[in-house]
Amino acid sequence: MHWALRTVILVVVVLFVVSIAVIAVGSAKLNRTHTIAADSLALTIPTDAASVARGRHFVKAISACTDCHAANLSGSIMADVPPIRLVAPNLTRGRGGVGSTFTDADFVRAIRFGVAPDGKALVAMPSDAFTHLSDADLADVIAYVKSVPPVDNTLPDTEVRPLGRALLAANQLPPMPADLIDPTIHPPATMPVTATVAYGHYLAHLAGCITCHGAGLSGSGGPLNGGPPSQNITPTGIGDWSDADFVHAIRTGTRPDGSHIATAMPWSVYARMTDTELAALLKYLRTVPPRPTGTH
Repeated sequence: MHWALRTVILVVVVLFVVSIAVIAVGSAKLNRTHTIAADSLALTIPTDAASVARGRHFVKAISACTDCHAANLSGSIMADVPPIRLVAPNLTRGRGGVGSTFTDADFVRAIRFGVAPDGKALVAMPSDAFTHLSDADLADVIAYVKSVPPVDNTLPDTEVRPLGRALLAANQLPPMPADLIDPTIHPPATMPVTATVAYGHYLAHLAGCITCHGAGLSGSGGPLNGGPPSQNITPTGIGDWSDADFVHAIRTGTRPDGSHIATAMPWSVYARMTDTELAALLKYLRTVPPRPTGTH
């Protein structure tokens, strides 16, 4: 019994030390700082009504910012589970909002690079998609965010708890978007709004199509982050859809066979896209090589 007890104590001590070490590795990943060059943050933000309206369209219809930050951009607690409390902050100038303290450069750093003013990575800000925004479109988005009425909503900070840090260390959580972005690559100054493959490819990044459906757009082939599977949207999956079928599916959330698209796919956001944007997106999807579902 004496030796058995000592063995149990030793095992417990070893597990404790290993756990502390693993959590420390996860903490180091969280605390890593990213330096963004000042010229990459320099952007002139317009104030005219047309630019603000264009920014509103991006926020409400393309980039689905309101899915996380709420319709009035006052923020929300997206998840509160043992590994992590995930919070989309209040973006307005109201009490508890970052809009009262963020500079224009802070907004650029957060949206384009996924980095907070203190240099640490934002845990789940999908900047790996938004980094593709042209200068003009990003400036319009910031113009709109700065224009929204202040809303008082004080939220807790995002917190990656010990279990979450251990999972991060073990690469069992998705990498932070800031770690996926090359800060030296600069997007174009503008993107012409035309029904072209190039503009459709641009929108596919900004709308998160590639983030959810995979680099090859073939879908996950299984549950995505605990939700329904992301679908194959290459010609393998939608090759027999007509243009009208595609537009109807996005506008109504109903596929040609009458089945409904799960709300995990924010079709109600993309339903606000213009006819030109949907035409461009479909033209791009038709150029993607067909792939079996789940092969990415």
